[in-house]
Amino acid sequence: MFPAVGRIGALLSTVVMMAVAFASIGWAGGMILVGSNGAKPNSVSPEAREAANSIFAERCAVCHGEDGGGAGPGAANLNPKPQNFRSRKWQKSMTDRQIAMIIVNGGSSVGLSASMAANPDLEEQPDVVAALVERIRKFVK
Repeated sequence: MFPAVGRIGALLSTVVMMAVAFASIGWAGGMILVGSNGAKPNSVSPEAREAANSIFAERCAVCHGEDGGGAGPGAANLNPKPQNFRSRKWQKSMTDRQIAMIIVNGGSSVGLSASMAANPDLEEQPDVVAALVERIRKFVK
């Protein structure tokens, strides 16, 4: 009697199921936060850690510092200053998903400073992003 209602209901059901699926696997702004081997971010491979360490040294430490304190050599001329990853208050205020989104999409994508550059090349490397998040988390441990 009302074929359009059936199609709309089916479409709505599909959208809801996709949203639940993305939420359950860690969808983050265009990026799925699971490893290429299907592993969760908390089981980061040694190769991903090595790549993340190299990326942190080359891209992140310039502003955030090797120690994560936000006082790298490039920080002097920035306003606002880079985030201090050693701040327990900041660490508690951020989810891993938020940190991953900032790494990949840049600060302006989440309403923070545009000085925090995006790293779109990492969007297809969720293992490396997870390793970067892990490294950032370890600054307070």
